[in-house]
Amino acid sequence: MKHDAKLNAAYAACRAIARHEAKNFYYAFVALPEPRRNAICAIYAFMRQADDLADDDSLPRDERRRRLDAWLANWRGVCHGGDSSDLVFVAVRDAVERFVIPLNLLDELVAGVTMDLDQASSDMPDTYATFADLYRYCYLVASVVGLVCIHIFGYSDPRAEKLAEETGIAFQLTNILRDVAEDAGRNRVYLPLEDLAAHNVSLDSLLHREPGAPPTANERALLAAIVQRAEDYYKSAQELLPLIDRESRPALWVLVAIYHGLLKRIERADYDVFSQRACVPMPQKLFIMTVGLARMGWARLFA
Repeated sequence: MKHDAKLNAAYAACRAIARHEAKNFYYAFVALPEPRRNAICAIYAFMRQADDLADDDSLPRDERRRRLDAWLANWRGVCHGGDSSDLVFVAVRDAVERFVIPLNLLDELVAGVTMDLDQASSDMPDTYATFADLYRYCYLVASVVGLVCIHIFGYSDPRAEKLAEETGIAFQLTNILRDVAEDAGRNRVYLPLEDLAAHNVSLDSLLHREPGAPPTANERALLAAIVQRAEDYYKSAQELLPLIDRESRPALWVLVAIYHGLLKRIERADYDVFSQRACVPMPQKLFIMTVGLARMGWARLFA
């Protein structure tokens, strides 16, 4: 009984984190049946802990890395049967066991959030030379999440794994486009340097631009090329939908609709990601969630 109470408290804590922090993700979580929703919230809370440790700019990189390593050691102890006062770890361990999530995926997820900590110097901007380099980063921070999610969603066709990987790439490219200005303020440019060169955009112009200045013609062309690349990966999301369990499809549909809607807003703003941060308005999110919930009810009716 005590175990059940602790587990219920653990999942409640994860749901609270997801509700407060998840923004776009949480609208998709609501469209899942409760056991799957609890597991997704646990994985999100786990990601949030790792991300917050890695992104704490009040600490030097070596200290952030030390704290993240200690956190990861504690998690691995829990995986091997150790007890923990961290309710997120309690929930994640249960989700891993319940949905047979490979532990190496969670290791890869943490490896993704530590990539920025592995740069040689905090004085140098964080950049990626090629799209292949950026793909590896996107794989670790987003595709791995997709691979974890499809274990929770349920699937039997192995094609779902590559499609989930590419759907994660689409989502992360959308995040990168939305956050160009914010990332530059943190000395980070995730747009590949080879793409900057191809469109005659200098790294310095992105890092040290006048606040709120609209994009130049070359910057618009650069951003349009990244948008098109993301669009190509969103095709995988549409192929993935019918490959996961019927009762989970509404949640994935909600997530794809919100993220793809965000990409479309960037496009409609003529790629101006500098003067205003793109977002999907709340009424549109609520409408998408309502459709997702209706789809969930329909799926259960005909399960």
